[in-house]
Amino acid sequence: MNRDSRTVPSRYPKRAHQEADIVYPILDEALFCTMSFVYEGRVRSIPQSIVRVGDAVYFHASVGSHFFRSLAQLDEVCITVTLADDIVVAKTAFNHSVNYRSVVLWGKPEVIDEHDEKYAAFKTLTEKMVPGSWDYLLPMTDKQMAKTMAIKVPITEVSAKVRQGPPSDVESEEPIWTGLIPIKPVRGVPVPGPDAGGMALPEHLVLSTSVDG
Repeated sequence: MNRDSRTVPSRYPKRAHQEADIVYPILDEALFCTMSFVYEGRVRSIPQSIVRVGDAVYFHASVGSHFFRSLAQLDEVCITVTLADDIVVAKTAFNHSVNYRSVVLWGKPEVIDEHDEKYAAFKTLTEKMVPGSWDYLLPMTDKQMAKTMAIKVPITEVSAKVRQGPPSDVESEEPIWTGLIPIKPVRGVPVPGPDAGGMALPEHLVLSTSVDG
C-alpha cells in the first residue's frame, strides 16, 4: 500500500494507519460505503454496499446504471467507510467526540466480466449481508448474472483513521458526568414477508439474529 500526503491526515496524524490488519477488518465490518468520483466535470457520490475479497473491494450494480457504466472510463474513485462506536461525552461540549473507525481508499475501477470472479464477488457480498444464506437461496441464474455489473477497485492507496477511548477534557473539579454512549448497530429480529407467513426462521437467520442482536 502506498503512503503519501493523501493517506496521512493533517489533524491527529497519529490516528492514521495503513496496515492491512487494521484497514481490512474495518472494510469487512462495514456494510455500506460512499463512492465518489468526478465525471463530466462534476463531483458525484453514490452510497453502495461493499465487500472485500483479498486486496480489492467489489461493488454491484445494474448494467443499466449510467453512473456505473461510466466508472470504467475513470482513472480513480475515492471510497469511504465509517464505523461509529461511541459518542464520547466530555465535561465541555467543545471536547465531545466520537469513537470511530474509518477508511479512505483510492483506486482505479475495473468492470469484471470473468464469470468465476464475478460469481465469487456476488456470493461473498451476499454472505456478508446475510450470513449463511447463499446455499439456502435459489441459485443465481446466468440471466441474473448478465443483468448485474461487478466493479472491482484494487486496494493500492488507503488510510484508516481510528479514535477509541475516554474523553479528553479540560482539568476541572466540577461534578459533570463524562463517559461513553455506545451506538453500535445491531441486527434486529427478522420480519417475515408476505410469502413467509407462518414459516419458521431458517437456521442461518436464527444464528445471525442471536449473534448480532
